[in-house]
Amino acid sequence: MPPLGRFVMWIAGIKFRIRKHTDHLPENALYIVNHSSTLDVLTILATGFPRIRFVAKWEFQYNPIFFLLGRLTGQVFIKRQDSDKAVETLRKSQNRIKRKQLSLLMAPEGSRKHPGIIGPFKKGPFRMAIDLGYPIVPVYFEGNRELSEGGLLMTRTGTCTAHIYPPIDTSGWTLENLDNHISEVREMYLEWAGIKDHE
Repeated sequence: MPPLGRFVMWIAGIKFRIRKHTDHLPENALYIVNHSSTLDVLTILATGFPRIRFVAKWEFQYNPIFFLLGRLTGQVFIKRQDSDKAVETLRKSQNRIKRKQLSLLMAPEGSRKHPGIIGPFKKGPFRMAIDLGYPIVPVYFEGNRELSEGGLLMTRTGTCTAHIYPPIDTSGWTLENLDNHISEVREMYLEWAGIKDHE
């Protein structure tokens, strides 16, 4: 749905750019994004990844527009507070994603409310990549946090950029070495965010 996201951002006075740091994107992948702003939702829509489904918090469905769009397009809504239920929903969605050869997009930080510019990464997205047998494509949103802070979709005019980086092969990842790989990926996001003293 790139036209919708880009149109809303244009109305808000935001210049949106996509910077690809790779010449090849896999047909099916698990995309991950940093999440620190309500503007991220529009940025995801504006980026226009093909044949992709998003994992979003259950509360998004309280908004009639998100509920309708989400249900019609087959997005995945999870109850983050109920980890057992969230895992069950993801497992059911995993079968559908693989059967229909779709890609998936998740935010490893889980929520935009986290300490620091880049919050701790949860294991869920990376475990899902292993289970699906998908590579991970890191996407870094630059400028979103500066243009729109807080919980309301209020923004300043300016520029935001979606940086799309080369896919990461997960074929050699296991539950035993998963923590190390997650740390390596998060380290990349810290560097992209310009954080010198890594946490």
